Amino acid sequence: MTVLIAITAVFLLLEIANVAALYFSPGSTMFNAVGVFRAWEASKEHPEVHDLVRYLTFWVAGTKLIFILLLGSVLIFGDDRMKVIAVGALILSILSFFWRLFPLIRRMDARSMLQPPGYSKALGFMIFGFLAALVVALGFGFTSL
Repeated sequence: MTVLIAITAVFLLLEIANVAALYFSPGSTMFNAVGVFRAWEASKEHPEVHDLVRYLTFWVAGTKLIFILLLGSVLIFGDDRMKVIAVGALILSILSFFWRLFPLIRRMDARSMLQPPGYSKALGFMIFGFLAALVVALGFGFTSL
């Protein structure tokens, strides 16, 4: 169970950094903030569009914060079975990235709408790496039950 907790805790720390970037420096290109999208800067020319983009950015950050707090609570207070279930649920939720978001960001990357070029591939590899690590953690969690 220690491996499951360690890998999940690292994931949570990275997500906390992402939430901080989205709330406090959304235009950044660090920690998967929205500064990688050229449209972020372009939206500033249209205040009503920029407000919508900012609203959606903060909404994503808030949603991520909910997941962070729930998963953190499970890691701290949940029994071993609940921790395994939570990591399984996390894996399923992250897989949705490859259903809707990855095809979209890959298309935007092909249209030179992202900075730096190739960002979609790097993001895809990073998220696949998270998934692989979480699957390993899930395996260790199952063996600990």
